Amino acid sequence: MLAEAGDGASAPIPVAIETSRGLLVAALRETGRPVYAINPMAVARYRERHSVARKKSDHIDALTLANILRTDAHAHRRLPGDSDLARAIAVLARAAQDAIWRRTRATQELRALLREYYPGFLDAFGDSAHTNLATLEARAILAVAPTPEQGARLTKSRIVAVLRRAGRQRRLDDAATRIQDALRRRQLRQPPLVEQAMGRQARALVATLDAECANAQELNEAASESFRQHPDHAVITSFPGLADVTGARVLAEIGDDRGRFADARGLKAFAGSAPVTRASGRSIAVTHRHVKNNRLAAVGFVWAFVAAGREGPARAHYLARREHGDRHAAALRHLFNRMLGQLYQCLQTDQKYDAIKAFPCHGTTPEPAAA
Repeated sequence: MLAEAGDGASAPIPVAIETSRGLLVAALRETGRPVYAINPMAVARYRERHSVARKKSDHIDALTLANILRTDAHAHRRLPGDSDLARAIAVLARAAQDAIWRRTRATQELRALLREYYPGFLDAFGDSAHTNLATLEARAILAVAPTPEQGARLTKSRIVAVLRRAGRQRRLDDAATRIQDALRRRQLRQPPLVEQAMGRQARALVATLDAECANAQELNEAASESFRQHPDHAVITSFPGLADVTGARVLAEIGDDRGRFADARGLKAFAGSAPVTRASGRSIAVTHRHVKNNRLAAVGFVWAFVAAGREGPARAHYLARREHGDRHAAALRHLFNRMLGQLYQCLQTDQKYDAIKAFPCHGTTPEPAAA
């Protein structure tokens, strides 16, 4: 981490303080100094410019860090000057995304455990490949009946009461009958002691899953509330497939510093949607990027998936790419790349999304005005 000296000083100041990186960056920003984040691998390569013997000392490291911005400041990017609101949205949106990933991991762990001793529960809430154990109904039933023996003893009235407490209001009798039949169906069983031990483990995983579901919901609501106060909210949510939650994640990664990216190509490369060309002699290969902002790429897949599922020019573009020969993921990535460039232009010019301008080949011609 480097910070250029202010108040007329010409030399960059290497900073080495025993503190957290976030506090250090916040303190340097308060002083008005531009901050550069240098990859440690790049610093190691710079060190080899002064010595090839692979020797290392504090003096050599200080000299290397000081010369990085003296000689190659144009080759490195400053940390973006995002507003405090945008940085707050980034904290909440990233925390919500982390909670969702932890929720997914807990769900997969619970599903793997239930397959080992309680397959009837997975059948009660759908087939084993598509069971959503994160729903309130599934968690509530599993909390009161964590073993097949307890599940077989559940009465229909008890199941109805549990479903009602979980928030279900419609077709309670039908759902209770289906769940009861699945839990009482004959299935392979573990020995009683092993089954009880696995039931305790399942109950612990349900508690973890409950906490992660609550955290994800609370953080998503907080991120959405902050995002609605941002000036870019109207522009971002005007795009198909972007709402408060996904829009907050997009803003969290691209920020609101208009000078962060020189053009739309830089933003696309940052998101990993732009292809990479590797050419050597007569060999030319075009592949997708692996070095990218993983959070922006993750929300970009959701953005493109939702947009491609709605009728309109975005879906027509996706279908055209499929007919061209792209697989599903490649077509979504191409659509994300296209809409990300449009988002960059809309943010730069402060205008909302226009389907006809965005997809002139797939857009509909507006009807003439009535005389």
